[in-house]
Amino acid sequence: MVGDPDRRGWARFPADPATLAWARAAAEAGAQALEDPALAHWYDCENTWFVGVDALPNRADGSVGGVALQGPAIDALSPLPPLHRAQLSVIFPGYPRPRQGETEAAFRYRLNRDAAHVDGLLAEGEGRRRHLREPHAWILGLPLSHSAPGAAPLVVWEGSHRIMARAFASAFAGHDPEDWGRIDVTDIYHEARREVFQTCPRVTLHARPGEAYVLHRLALHGVAPWTAPDGPPRMIAYFRPLLDDPKDWLG
Repeated sequence: MVGDPDRRGWARFPADPATLAWARAAAEAGAQALEDPALAHWYDCENTWFVGVDALPNRADGSVGGVALQGPAIDALSPLPPLHRAQLSVIFPGYPRPRQGETEAAFRYRLNRDAAHVDGLLAEGEGRRRHLREPHAWILGLPLSHSAPGAAPLVVWEGSHRIMARAFASAFAGHDPEDWGRIDVTDIYHEARREVFQTCPRVTLHARPGEAYVLHRLALHGVAPWTAPDGPPRMIAYFRPLLDDPKDWLG
């Protein structure tokens, strides 16, 4: 394993035959999802990104097509909670283009800052105010396709989870965890994000099928622009199970 989710905010696990077998089964299911008319609404950024929320038809144990979800990353995270259908994030050459309804400022942020974000903080309303709606346990990424290092890789700001933890601990201090979702954290989140950009190294995580990476739930991360020559799309499956108790989000 390279990295440490607790200390650095991320870890990459080496290739494993069991994980590779799962990735091949998931890639086959993913290719079918890309052609499914019922999922066509997930194409965005002028067809350079298939967002693919809940698009992978895995079972609650993570298995796809009868192939079990196994490997070193799974061992490190076990026991696994019941898993949602994974996000099937597929990026095509030319990414990024503006998302539907995206402002010029938001697109510049996507282009220049990799659309960096902390998962679970949903932007709502005309003012795009942020609230904690989805307190995740962790983020598990499983590459499903072979791609060049410049094919819109995942990026993470190393150590950013510690800055975010301090910021949100301040925002939620004195409030019952059941009420955290009602607290507007937009301003403190933006301030913490600026500190991250100034102080934390940006790390590119390129991996191949059979490998896996885990991000700390509070790590600031995003997707880099496609800089590789034209080639096949980059496909990754993501699991983000929710915590039973929201107070554990800052644990």
